[in-house]
Amino acid sequence: MSHAPDRTTPAARVFLPLLALILLAGSLPAGATCGSAQCFLVTGTKEGVLAPREFRVDLSYQDIDQSRRLSGTDSVGEVLTPKIDFEERKIEEKHHREIRTTNQLVHLSITAGLTNRMTFAATLPLVNNRDHEHYDDVGADPNNPGGVFTRSDDSSGFGDVIVGLRYAFLVRSRSLLLGGLSLKAPTGVYRLHDSEGSINEPSIMPGTGSWDWIGSVYCSWQVVPNRGDLFLSGSYRANSKNDLDYRMGDATQAHAGYRQKIGLHGEWSLQVNTRRTERDEYLGEAVHSTGYTYVNLSPGLKRTTDSGTSIYGYVQVPVYQDVNEEQLAPRLALLVGVSRSF
Repeated sequence: MSHAPDRTTPAARVFLPLLALILLAGSLPAGATCGSAQCFLVTGTKEGVLAPREFRVDLSYQDIDQSRRLSGTDSVGEVLTPKIDFEERKIEEKHHREIRTTNQLVHLSITAGLTNRMTFAATLPLVNNRDHEHYDDVGADPNNPGGVFTRSDDSSGFGDVIVGLRYAFLVRSRSLLLGGLSLKAPTGVYRLHDSEGSINEPSIMPGTGSWDWIGSVYCSWQVVPNRGDLFLSGSYRANSKNDLDYRMGDATQAHAGYRQKIGLHGEWSLQVNTRRTERDEYLGEAVHSTGYTYVNLSPGLKRTTDSGTSIYGYVQVPVYQDVNEEQLAPRLALLVGVSRSF
């Protein structure tokens, strides 16, 4: 959007301290037993505010191999995680040995300018495919203590829709400060059954079954006139309990990066992305092997055509991973997408 004259609205004086608190929420303690992941970064095509009646559509694809076996920050030979037995309403510790989860996700993001400062934003998780491999019932059979290998407990489906508003609190010629508030609705399936007929693990479901709130903040500074920007972004997601008495751990994200134009149509960027989650809870009890801290380095490229269509791609490279107990963690992740404004 074009920058307006320097001014701070009265609303900014009320909400800026709140947005600062959202960023400080990163000090919360560091969810997912069976392993599910998604790319978390700033693409430059879904952030910001649009002019009134301007409309933008963004379609992205993510591919994430989650097969690194960790205990804390150390690589280990096996990852034993609990099973949430919803039918018997109990947690079975060290129930299965995790091997790999492959995440393939397609998201459609829609943004629309309402006023000079306010934009509506919605994210529709169209495809959530998770290929999952593990050894089930570890230690249950004395004749086969290693358990039974299965890759039949996959999940696929439409995910949870996120809708919200973004507001430009501060607009200057070379800087921008935005705040956002969004609601995640339980539109995705969260009661899929596994190969044994039980409700599958919550972490690989397309949806969570809960209504959750997300607060966010985004700011940028133009450090090279009309060529390069520094940006910071942060969000905090407060999760509620679903009707199965399961609650995903709250999540905090923080991003910092730099992007610069290449010629008339290109752009390169480099950013550092951090995500922390608290432990999940079932029946008010903390679930082992949930909660983590990830730090990724994400280089990316974007090209915008004469017609205004942007094509982009990012690679997320893990630089630090710390998990509670034992968990699967992602290796390299790929995100590609296309965006168009109308």
